[in-house]
Amino acid sequence: MDSRQLEYFVAVAEELSFTRAARRLFTVQSTVSAAVRSLETDLKTTLFDRSTRRVMLSAAGLALLPEAKAALEAMDRARAAVEEASSGLRGNVRIGTLARLSLVDLADLLGAFHRKYPLVEVQVATSPTGSSGLADDLRHGRLDVALLGLARPELSGLDVRDIATVPFVALVPAAHRLAGRGGVRLEDLADERFVDMPPGFGNRKQVDRAFDAIGRPRRIQVEIPELTTVPEYVRAGLGVAVLPDVQLDAEPGVAKLRITGTELVWTLSVVTAERRPSRAVTALLDLIGDSIRTERLYF
Repeated sequence: MDSRQLEYFVAVAEELSFTRAARRLFTVQSTVSAAVRSLETDLKTTLFDRSTRRVMLSAAGLALLPEAKAALEAMDRARAAVEEASSGLRGNVRIGTLARLSLVDLADLLGAFHRKYPLVEVQVATSPTGSSGLADDLRHGRLDVALLGLARPELSGLDVRDIATVPFVALVPAAHRLAGRGGVRLEDLADERFVDMPPGFGNRKQVDRAFDAIGRPRRIQVEIPELTTVPEYVRAGLGVAVLPDVQLDAEPGVAKLRITGTELVWTLSVVTAERRPSRAVTALLDLIGDSIRTERLYF
């Protein structure tokens, strides 16, 4: 067996689809299928149970998967060590982040990383399903690092480092009956219509759980994927909002109120898969850690 066969096998095993694996590897499905068949021939076993509807790992495939990942990671580390010794740190880092995240100046952070490690290729992406999508991309090997906001129980199987915590606040139209108050309880808002982000976003999931906990599920009137546009819909009278207090500067026609009676906070975390990260990923995590400790311009 060779590293290419193992790489294709791992991609199919994580995606449970030859088509998605080919897309992830920037190749065609026939190439992936041929590599997997060749690996099965070498090992004299079947690694996947295939049908017209689904692809599942066989018992042999389940046994091979952690060993294949470990072998690929060992080869990557060996290659990186040689390259670093000869010409400096090389590699590729795939980063997932939330759109327009003000708590981290990601552009400055990655600019500093590029100046320090110019031979490392950096790719940045967002997910249309928010933090949940980013966590799924980490688990399936599509990302190396993600900046996201999900509760710890939803990040099982991942390595999590918290980097910032902010409280939730309520936004209501300036003419709303609650606008003059210093703070509001969730119960005060329970009968309102809401403007919020789609269900996959971590802040939406957290607020949904908070209202469910008081026995008052919310009615969502408007769903939009961009946090910074929520106040515009609130100002237009289409609903109220409960959001983390980030990127929420004073908005004409909107009142921002403290949430009282419960501790409702949102945590931003830097998350990686639990497997040993590459040297390039480790270098990025170290830079993030340094910027947190010294409170430099990135945060």
